[in-house]
Amino acid sequence: MNQLIQPVKGTRDFYPEDQAFQAWFYQKVREVSETFGFQEYNGPFLEPLDLYAAKSGEELVKKQAFTLTDQSGKILALRPEMTPTLARMIAQKAGELTFPVKWWTYGSRYRYEKPQKGRGREFFQWDCDIIGTDGFEADAEAIAIAATMYKKLGLTPAEVKIKVNDRQLLQGELLNIGVSENLVVSVFRVADKKDKVTESDFIQMLLETGLTDKQANLVKQILGNNDLYKKSEWLLKILDLLKIYGVSDFVEFDPGIVRGLEYYTRTVFEGWDVNGEFRAIWGGGRYDNLVADVGSKEKIPGVGFAMGDMVIAEVLKQYKKYPLLSPNKTKVLVTIFSPELYKNSLEVSTLLCRNNINTETYLNPQVKIDKQLKYADKKGIPFVLVLGPDELKADSVTIKDMTSGVQSIIKKKDLITSLT
Repeated sequence: MNQLIQPVKGTRDFYPEDQAFQAWFYQKVREVSETFGFQEYNGPFLEPLDLYAAKSGEELVKKQAFTLTDQSGKILALRPEMTPTLARMIAQKAGELTFPVKWWTYGSRYRYEKPQKGRGREFFQWDCDIIGTDGFEADAEAIAIAATMYKKLGLTPAEVKIKVNDRQLLQGELLNIGVSENLVVSVFRVADKKDKVTESDFIQMLLETGLTDKQANLVKQILGNNDLYKKSEWLLKILDLLKIYGVSDFVEFDPGIVRGLEYYTRTVFEGWDVNGEFRAIWGGGRYDNLVADVGSKEKIPGVGFAMGDMVIAEVLKQYKKYPLLSPNKTKVLVTIFSPELYKNSLEVSTLLCRNNINTETYLNPQVKIDKQLKYADKKGIPFVLVLGPDELKADSVTIKDMTSGVQSIIKKKDLITSLT
């Protein structure tokens, strides 16, 4: 026996029922993005590794990137995220664009992570970004868009939240307790892992950055201070706008949200399920320097988020909001009464297709009608059309409604009208 070749670890096969969810989710993404005036874009699957180095963070570049060397010796990476690509594209055509740019995209990303529930090494992600404005208004809109997606998916504030923070606020608090400026990024990296490790391990990780025992414990206190946002006028303004958007019930302040990617400069936010069964289900924030970091002659600020399909699917299942979808979009099965009538049946199928009625023609003229009906039933095709000798003489067809079992004889000239 030949051994069945398995798919690459962390990747997925999309059978029709799986692809039906992808199509459904993509449509929701498009609807929400376009509602807020965003335009769709895309970029390459391969980028120079240098695009991510020192911009996305050491862990992403060294531990999670899928890399390869091309024939010229250049090191490339399968895109682990989209924001650096977006920044590069903006930098390339900055002089031709009308700012603020409001763009969205949906496509595959690749990260060498440990595959687990809601996490894979190949996944799809919705990215939504506003480039070219440094105001808190853009941050509020980005958060409101994500909350609107929650609503579109049928999720409620009792099930999912958006946790927000201000990295500038957090940095100020760290400096106030004597943390040197050159250690701030290291402390942020550790803070991003706070919910993934034990309290003792968290303190030890802080000490390893160079903090004193006193500073490490003060950091723990800061990250647990849920009233800290009152010190940030920036966050207060954002939260005020979110009330007008009508999504404030989804939003809460969390001083422990810092995001691991190093290009974030101010507002950061993440989606979480209330039950806490998953790690962050999506995330985003403000990145004011990234476009300049990838080569722009001028500083062009931005804010945005990315939401992956795998975790969202699991969240929808958890709260029984996963959609019931049929992968079969066929409306009519045209049966074959006999080999002699195959061409006549094919003519009817062609007529239906030309009139935008999704139609499948049964391809084996030797199979009996009852078996063809069972085939339609198994595939969930709602109507079956029969063209036998009697129907041919009367210039008509018989249509069977597979749900009700009712059969009707329809003149061919009335066929299109009866099925639309």
